[in-house]
Formats: sequence, C-alpha cells, structure tokens
Amino acid sequence: MKPAILVTRAVFPEILQLLAQHFEVESNQDDVIFSPQELAAKLQGKQGVFTTASARFNSDLLRQLPELKMIAQMAVGYDNIDVAACSAHAVMASNTPDVLNETTADFGWALLMATARRITESEHWLRAGHWHKWSYNGFLGADIHGSTLGVIGMGRIGQAIARRSMGFNMRVIYHNRSRLNAEQEAYANNASYVSKEDLLRSADHVVLVLPYSTASHHTIGAAELAAMKPTATLVNLARGGIVDDAALIAALRAKTIAAAGLDVFENEPKFHPDFLGLNNVVLTPHIASASEATRRAMAGCAAANLIAALSGQRPPNLLNQDVWKSKG
Repeated sequence: MKPAILVTRAVFPEILQLLAQHFEVESNQDDVIFSPQELAAKLQGKQGVFTTASARFNSDLLRQLPELKMIAQMAVGYDNIDVAACSAHAVMASNTPDVLNETTADFGWALLMATARRITESEHWLRAGHWHKWSYNGFLGADIHGSTLGVIGMGRIGQAIARRSMGFNMRVIYHNRSRLNAEQEAYANNASYVSKEDLLRSADHVVLVLPYSTASHHTIGAAELAAMKPTATLVNLARGGIVDDAALIAALRAKTIAAAGLDVFENEPKFHPDFLGLNNVVLTPHIASASEATRRAMAGCAAANLIAALSGQRPPNLLNQDVWKSKG
C-alpha cells in the first residue's frame, strides 16, 4: 500500500500527478486555509505532508500525529515549522532553497526601483486623472546609479541582489551574522562588511533578505529607522516580523525615511491597514518568487524531498539532519 500524504494548498496539477505515482494523495485544490484543528484532522493517518508557509507545525500539532514522518515545504523560509519540535518527534522537514534565488533577486530590484523612483505612486496619480502638465518637481525620487546599497542578510539571495548592482555602479555594504569570505564578497560586487549601525547610517537603499527567527524579530524598528538617512529607502522581501510595521508606518508618515517597498508583512495576509493611506510605500502580496518557472521548480523540489523521504532516502534539502542520523 502506498503511503498517505496531504497536500495542504492548491498546487500545479502535474505535481499532484507526480505525487500520485508514489502516494495516496489527499489534495486541496479548492485552496482552503485549514485551521490548526482542521489540519490535525486532515493529517490523521498521513505519513507525509506537502505544505506551504500558511500551515504551522509545532509540538501541539505534532504530538497528535504519531504516523507523520515528513514535512515537505514549498518555500525557502520555514519559520512556520518548529524544526526542533520536528526532531523531538522524529519528523523530517525540508524546504526549497536555491531554486528561487535569481527570481527573488530580480523582484528585489523591481521593488527597489519602484520604491526609489515612486513608480506606483505616480501611476495611481495618473490613473486618477491628475496629469495635466509636466512639472520640474513632479515625483522627484532617489537615484539608484552611483548610490550605496545596504544588504542585511547576505545569503544566496542577498549576494544575487548585490551582484545586480554592478550595472548601476553602486557601492555595496552588508551586514550578516558572519562575514563572507573574500571570494564571496568579490562576487557580490566587492561588498564591504559593516556593522548594522554603520549600514543604516550610510546606505541610500536598504534591502532586507535575512531569515525570520526570534533573534531577527523587529530587526528594523523605530530606533533603526531613525538612524537611516531621511532620503533613504527600505525594501523588505524576506519575512514579515523582521520590520516593526507600526514603527515603519510612523516613520513613513513623518518622512523619517523617504519610502519603503514591502513584499511581506506582519500577520500576512492581514496587514496593518494604515499602509493603505500612505503614498510613499509600494505594497506587493508576497510574490518575490512568483515567476511560473520558479514556482514550478519550487513545487518540484518539495515533491522530490517528500518522495525521497518516504522512499527511505535522504531528502536533498533536509533541515534536521539529526533525524536522519538517528535512523542510521
């Protein structure tokens, strides 16, 4: 008998067809967001789950699922999964790194440029019928070429963002938990390692690409925003919670910084409604990896992890190696 799995959200039909070759699949093509109670009920008797970041896996849930062996997440971030709790319950967990690096970096630049050059603000103004003449000071924004780019979180995506700055003749500074080696810094447009304080004080454009954790919660709050240049922009395409959204709203209102571009929010898909009353913020609904090719690659990667795990093989992107070692 094939192992039973749950697919928690709608996914490409061919991925379901692939999974059905290996498993008894319960899918959710209606794309319902399960409550914790519904998720626990749906996972009864399941050995695996193909999931997204909308489902949370913690000790309370895992102790109700004695048959669960594998959580395969279709995302690179996994702050919704308590990996330590998974290990305690002998459940493997995986994510989908690397396949979305370049697409996410592309989008980071789209968001940076839209923010610095006030693209969405000016488009809304045009669509509202306000454009009647050219003016010398209409929608003056910030230059990107020749400016200083500050990247907080210089992993693979951060390095890809920094590499793209070469075409804009930018100086790149970064802050990270640990310094990159010389080869990596050279690859990232000769990026210079600085303290977070120096980065915030010096950068014209700050891009956040660090993973969310309790340690990175509100990495950017009122004090950090006050340390930035009043002409600076802030882009967050990492995770909600890295920025204190209420503090950012206050800073944007007060023009403490010039503008922000946000693809992620605290408590998404709900978000602070006061963002909607601001002209100097670009808002997108967590779509940094949303090219068709990349989303298909992410789904395929998650499926491969799940197939490997429930076939007795080590998943390529296993997060908790201790569970696999304990099997040996």
